[in-house]
Amino acid sequence: QVQLVESGGGLVQAGTSLRLSCAASGFSFSSSAIMGWFRQAPGKEREFVAGILWSGGTTYYADSVKGRFTISRDNGKDTVYLTINSLKPEDTAVYYCAIKNDWSGSYDSLPAYRYWGQGTQVTVSS
Repeated sequence: QVQLVESGGGLVQAGTSLRLSCAASGFSFSSSAIMGWFRQAPGKEREFVAGILWSGGTTYYADSVKGRFTISRDNGKDTVYLTINSLKPEDTAVYYCAIKNDWSGSYDSLPAYRYWGQGTQVTVSS
């Protein structure tokens, strides 16, 4: 059974940094697997934030977060991280990690991701 467990969220002040973690278990990473981060703000649709190709480490970012968000991975721990710098109140959302495990669909397409975590809340105060 595939499990994704996010952690690292919380209430933080604007301008600070935060690192989210997502630990995967029960999954065998193939060359096509991408681990992604999405977020869903109150009243808004879930949106792609960042992704990383597990084999090779190619990274993908939404234009809105380029320069502030960094995705990384630890293959030995089957864990992906999302570091967010210069947090803004508009970053407030539930952050989810997910796995896309084949070559179909785009890296930023929600339906392309098969496995999802439960999410971790990030609240940024001004």
